[in-house]
Amino acid sequence: MFDTILRFVLHQKLLVILSVVILLFAGALAWHHLPIDAFPDATNVQVMILTDSPGMTPSEVERLVTFPIEIEMGGLPDVKQVRSLSKSGLSQVVVIFEDKVDIYFARQVVFQRLSHAVGELPEGIEPEMGPVSTGLGEIYQYALESGYYCETHRDLSLAEPGDCPECGGALIDAGLSSRDLRTVQDWLISPQLRRLAGINEVNSFGGRVKQFHVIPDPDLLLKYDIPLRHIVEAVKNNGGNAGGSYVVKDWEQMNVVSKGLLLDIADIEKIVITA
Repeated sequence: MFDTILRFVLHQKLLVILSVVILLFAGALAWHHLPIDAFPDATNVQVMILTDSPGMTPSEVERLVTFPIEIEMGGLPDVKQVRSLSKSGLSQVVVIFEDKVDIYFARQVVFQRLSHAVGELPEGIEPEMGPVSTGLGEIYQYALESGYYCETHRDLSLAEPGDCPECGGALIDAGLSSRDLRTVQDWLISPQLRRLAGINEVNSFGGRVKQFHVIPDPDLLLKYDIPLRHIVEAVKNNGGNAGGSYVVKDWEQMNVVSKGLLLDIADIEKIVITA
């Protein structure tokens, strides 16, 4: 057998050389397109359902939120397992499918069942599906810091004070607080990162989120006999614009809008609770 192979190789030199070249080319092409990962993703096909349940104890979350969602997820096609976790104010239900199931088909069937489960949950509880990601989906972490800049080169930002390395001028502190940095992250950086191909979600944590707090005075509430819910309803009802159709004048059509959108603390202070 071995002699036959050697005889064939010696008599068909051109064919052997051509075969070797084809194999080398095919090997180089396969090596170029071979997906290599230092940490192979072995996560199964799963859909996560998260439900924020403020004020509920773990037992209440399990009985009133987690259990109804688990019941609705039963009987889905190609489901291997349904896991759940109930914490104080949070319910997590994970539906695991067979590996052959497409993740978007799995999310579609879960979303259909989830719409039925909403009717069985307490009022104000809205479950939502987690993003399409895996356990190895987090690829990068970064931090925002307030640095120093040169008045001449405003695009130059340094973390330490001193002199500008280009012109020698003194560096000016940007003076951004943790709240300012969080605002920049949420409204400038995060929307830009979401546009990149392959980016599924950008999670922000840390810093101080800008908020307006309305803190009622209990003594004044008792004095004027105003329930606390009236304040909540007043702020809620006076925080948006209202449309009023349009008015036609000559060849122009003008929209009628009642502007009541809250923009700053002064607008909140002008809200009338009762008269």
